[in-house]
Amino acid sequence: MSPVAAAAVDKRFRRAHVKPSRRRAGWRAFVRPVVKGLAVALVTAYALYRGATLAVHAHVLTVDRIVVTGNERLSKGEVIAVLSGLRGESLLFTNLDAWRRRLLASPWVKEAALRRSLPATIEVAILERTPVGVARLHDELYLVDERGVVIDQFGPQYADFDLPIIDGLTRADATPDAAVDESRAELAARVISSVRAKPAIAKRVSQIDVSDDHNATVILNGDPAVLELGDDQFLPRLESYLSLATTLREQVADIDYVDLRFDDRIYVRPANVAKVVKKK
Repeated sequence: MSPVAAAAVDKRFRRAHVKPSRRRAGWRAFVRPVVKGLAVALVTAYALYRGATLAVHAHVLTVDRIVVTGNERLSKGEVIAVLSGLRGESLLFTNLDAWRRRLLASPWVKEAALRRSLPATIEVAILERTPVGVARLHDELYLVDERGVVIDQFGPQYADFDLPIIDGLTRADATPDAAVDESRAELAARVISSVRAKPAIAKRVSQIDVSDDHNATVILNGDPAVLELGDDQFLPRLESYLSLATTLREQVADIDYVDLRFDDRIYVRPANVAKVVKKK
């Protein structure tokens, strides 16, 4: 083979591996930026859409309304005042247990429940304490519930309550700031609960003394005699006394106390002299 022919063969071989034309490379360079631009535009549009949606619905997820039920003595305003700061908090993430503890710190609140409700609402259900008597504590009068929990100092605002005065809820050796004795409070509550079965008798109970843990004494309206009832059978013993009161007054004009703790006998003491009256 001649040198000239070999050179021609080599030249054709090199042309078989020529790079793609400039026209094809330019088309790809145009498409890639367009695709990237569209992707960025879609992401941006979605972000704007989500932002607008959250802005529109943000008020739904923020506490703006508090609905209070179950309150009687506490006004709605007083409950809202205890929950000051709840409005504006996140409906989803505010700590309802912490707000509930605030409510329970109020002496009138026995139990409370808080619930989230859309839109932007917290529902508050209150169970208030029920006063059963007016306790005489350290020469002051206080409303107390069936467990002896002090609710509030008694005053003109509670004049609508027709409740007996309760003495002896603290022990004689107790310090001035001592809490109410639970066993004595429970005894007083049992007396009150028992006589409530007969409203006419319950209305006549003026004073209850539980200084003796096992012997509740009672004074009735219009009757100065001290009635010793023991620690059970309170209503039957009061009914027994009322059925015999006229007869007792005929026998003893000035009665100091009447001991009703024994089933078959009533002990009456007139001015330092004890007299036994048998039941008929």
